[in-house]
Amino acid sequence: MRNAAVAATALLAALSLTACQSADDNADDRKKPSASAPSTSAPAAGSTEPAPDAKSPAADRTKQPTADAKPTPKGDGKAGGGSGPVTTACTDANTKVTVTKVSRPINHLLLTVTNTGSKACNAYHAPLLRFDDGQAATPIMDESKPQAVVTLAPRQSGYASILLASADGSGQNGGTAKTLAVIFAPRDGSGSIGAPHVLALPADTYTDDTAAVSYWQSDMSDALTY
Repeated sequence: MRNAAVAATALLAALSLTACQSADDNADDRKKPSASAPSTSAPAAGSTEPAPDAKSPAADRTKQPTADAKPTPKGDGKAGGGSGPVTTACTDANTKVTVTKVSRPINHLLLTVTNTGSKACNAYHAPLLRFDDGQAATPIMDESKPQAVVTLAPRQSGYASILLASADGSGQNGGTAKTLAVIFAPRDGSGSIGAPHVLALPADTYTDDTAAVSYWQSDMSDALTY
């Protein structure tokens, strides 16, 4: 009986030891990393990309201007980025003026102004005229005012007509004139600009107090309608 009890005790001790060793082996297995699990802290083998830097996000860097960036200057909304060429006034210094007698309309003279300069000039308003030594300028025909200022390119001509006397003979203080002074008006139409062109009139040029002059015109036929 005693031998049987000793044997049973020995068997129980062996079984207990085996169970403990099995439990320890399972615990060790759980501590080992799986061979198939990917690493989250290192790049894959053969990769050339560096690990991401949490302190320098790429999205923020793309929004920053570079050191060489310069602001775009604001334009003035004009073609060429600036004002256009300045056109000077026509005066005695950059023009030639001639006067001729015409058959139609009757009692008329034709003034022709030609740009002799190297730049365009504007023939503003109407020519200011004085016959002989007259003190008052010849009246201007308001109805002849053009829609735009007459601009003359180099060697280009403009025109104005001169009514010498009314066709019905209603004018007074008539007489024969020998010379005509032609003076240019400035842009604002106040006073005159430059020196006068003094022209010899065609022989027997008769004028009275109904005399008048048209505005400068770009076309000769337009000037002779007044």
